[in-house]
Amino acid sequence: MPRELSLFGALVPSLFLVFLVSVVLQTILDRIMGRIGVYRHVWHPPLFRVSIFFCIFGICGLLALR
Repeated sequence: MPRELSLFGALVPSLFLVFLVSVVLQTILDRIMGRIGVYRHVWHPPLFRVSIFFCIFGICGLLALR
C-alpha cells in the first residue's frame, strides 16, 4: 500500500482514506445499535462508541496493509 495517495491533486496519507471508511462504518453501526437498544445496557455510551470506532479503524488499517 502506498504511503501517500493523490486526492484531487493533494497528497494525503493512505490512512486518511481508512479513517473516512471507518467513520462511515461506525456511523452505520451506531445507528443500528441505537435502534436495537444496545446503549441502554452500556455503562458509558460515548466511551463505548469511541472504542468501537478504534476497533473498526484498527481492523480496516490491518486489512489495508495486506
